[in-house]
Amino acid sequence: MNIEIDSGSGFCHGVTRAIGKAEEELAKGCRLYCLGDIVHNGREVQRLDALGLRTINHEQFAELHDANVLLRAHGEPPSTYQQAAANNINIIDATCPVVLHLQERIKREYDNDLLHEKQIVIFGKRGHAEVLGLVGQTNGTAIVLEHPDDVARLDFSRDICLYSQTTKSLEDFRKIVDYIQQHIAPTARFTYADTVCRQVANRMPHIREFASRHDVVLFVCGQKSSNGRVLFDECRKVNPRSYMIDSPEAIDPAVLSIDDAAVKEISIGICGATSTPKWLMEQCKEKVESLYNYTEEGNSSS
Repeated sequence: MNIEIDSGSGFCHGVTRAIGKAEEELAKGCRLYCLGDIVHNGREVQRLDALGLRTINHEQFAELHDANVLLRAHGEPPSTYQQAAANNINIIDATCPVVLHLQERIKREYDNDLLHEKQIVIFGKRGHAEVLGLVGQTNGTAIVLEHPDDVARLDFSRDICLYSQTTKSLEDFRKIVDYIQQHIAPTARFTYADTVCRQVANRMPHIREFASRHDVVLFVCGQKSSNGRVLFDECRKVNPRSYMIDSPEAIDPAVLSIDDAAVKEISIGICGATSTPKWLMEQCKEKVESLYNYTEEGNSSS
């Protein structure tokens, strides 16, 4: 049996930065809260909770005073900063620089449209933390498109300015751009900014190639990860024997076998989302090895 962990999987820079900030503050011995899960991976949240990071929701945040609160990489709307100032909360801002730049662009677009006649459109998952932060820059008026098919409900007689959640599919974003360009009225103006994070977008062709050269793929991902579902779908397109798991315990031994006497060696690939820690993928590899009594020489008692 050959087992390979994808070297291109694991935390993106934004998540690495946020977790680094949390660990730095916790090392000082300070009580630290995080507004929402610091990353969409339950195991990593549990690890940081053991170090003292307390996850709170927005209702709890509103009741908090004189505390240290970390804002995760996804970013927050202006109302969160206003609440923090009112409650004397010290913000440790770990918003991803890519997301922060996008927030600033959308806010400028909204503020410069004095009559607010333009449709500011965001291609993203409705209710996602990043999208809530982006919509907040427009005082809640931005239109969110979850799927390319949703574009048909726009008013093509009015100006449209399109942005994207940083972790959405670049291919789908381009479909939306093409549709608007074909349907926008001659009297209306259409502008768009390709704000898909390339660190995420570039993982798609890489993960397709990785999945295609293994017999079985274990995609390690938290259930809440939007990016994870997108990347897992890419794996499954090229390899139907791709399975999403969130922990070593979720590995089903039955999916790892190949019922083909001609196959002398089974190749298993382990990969994950931008919210999946490397240590968790390593644990999954160890679990597979234990299931098959695997050795580095490739011997197995199974």
